[in-house]
Amino acid sequence: MTRTPPTTVTPVRLWRWHRNPLRRHSDVVEAWIVLATWVLVLVGGALAGILAAQSSDAAFTARRAQLHSVAAVLTDDAARTPPSSTGYDDGRVWAAVRWTDPDGSVHTDRAKVFPGAPAGSRLTVWANRSDHVVPAPVTGSAADAQAALTGAIVAPSAAAAVWAAGWVVRNRLIRRRMAEWDEEWKRIGPRWGTPSGA
Repeated sequence: MTRTPPTTVTPVRLWRWHRNPLRRHSDVVEAWIVLATWVLVLVGGALAGILAAQSSDAAFTARRAQLHSVAAVLTDDAARTPPSSTGYDDGRVWAAVRWTDPDGSVHTDRAKVFPGAPAGSRLTVWANRSDHVVPAPVTGSAADAQAALTGAIVAPSAAAAVWAAGWVVRNRLIRRRMAEWDEEWKRIGPRWGTPSGA
């Protein structure tokens, strides 16, 4: 049986923080900028996504609180064919509806119904506080899915904005460093041409 030689583990050194005579103050600043940028990208993006999802969910809840469902009656026969579809239509048609509030007041408005529904058909519509028919509120799993989707869209967008800001700051630091090197080379470069350095 042959013995394998022991392997040596070389420690990983982050040269920007490691003591080194060639390390400049700008190297350390750049390293901190990169570290802070990535931490903010990860934490800030996740936090922005969570806050956006919670805000979206709160908006759905607030809208639901402002609406109420009412039992309405179709006052006229609904059209048998929907108008030409625009791609965003669900195949329903507009028709006049009537409902009575608990206090006895009668309201009329237009609501979307299935084509060909006869007059007198009962349906449930959603009304706002001004007693105008509005689209049904988003509830349940649909609301949860839309809130999650909002968070999923906002999180990478916020992270990308933070990353771009960090990239701009780092680029300016690099440009400044290059300008300093150029100035230093203008002072020191000519001395390299003579052996005495004078």
